[in-house]
Amino acid sequence: MESKNPFFRTKSFTKTTAAGTNSYETRAIDYSETMTVSGTINKSFILLLLLLSTALGTWFLASSGYNPMILVIGGAIIGLILVVVSSFKPHLSPYLAPAYALFEGLFIGGISAVFEVMYPGIVIQAVGGTFVTFIVCFGLYKYNIVKVTEKFKSVVIAATMAIAVYYLITWLLNMFTGYQAVHYGNSMMSIGISVFVIVIAALNLFLDFDQIEKGALENKPKYMEWYGAMGLMVTLVWLYIEFLRLLSKISSRD
Repeated sequence: MESKNPFFRTKSFTKTTAAGTNSYETRAIDYSETMTVSGTINKSFILLLLLLSTALGTWFLASSGYNPMILVIGGAIIGLILVVVSSFKPHLSPYLAPAYALFEGLFIGGISAVFEVMYPGIVIQAVGGTFVTFIVCFGLYKYNIVKVTEKFKSVVIAATMAIAVYYLITWLLNMFTGYQAVHYGNSMMSIGISVFVIVIAALNLFLDFDQIEKGALENKPKYMEWYGAMGLMVTLVWLYIEFLRLLSKISSRD
């Protein structure tokens, strides 16, 4: 069982190794050309800065009266395409990952601007919630307080898959029948669902940390650092959006 994150579930990540590390021949491994945890973390920060740059740009455009929905939709679609392409072509990650961060920033910046207009102060709360959650999860994993066992993986993956199927079904029903699922409202049940989704998204961070560490131990090629960083960003974006949804529901009840 592996991370629900599409990057870490593909054969590209689980079977890719550095040249010379297969079982048929033995060569000296150049560790400057293999994946490392520190290298992945550094590239994650680079992607975060790129995402913030376009997110802030979209935010300022929205503040100036520009309708950000074109950028939101375009950024989301192109970002998704880049994720799919990279999942099949991980060796292109050094180029696709930065592009993903830039386009995803358009999506995040536009969505954040819309939510901020509706509920002033919500964005900084969502950013804070995402940052604190990441730090707590990273600390718990780093100091082995939470161990990623096979049972842990199976439970998190099952819950994540259930959420994905639920969202897909309710989205299709809403599009074709106008059905409004309970999680669309601001009832206590809807808030409870959002809390549950945030918990599952946070638990996915543990699986992502574990896969990155294993990738380094297995001497994956250097470009897999970009691949791992991009996968981690996917989880963080998901977590941030869910915090926005939760906080908006709570604010709408006031």
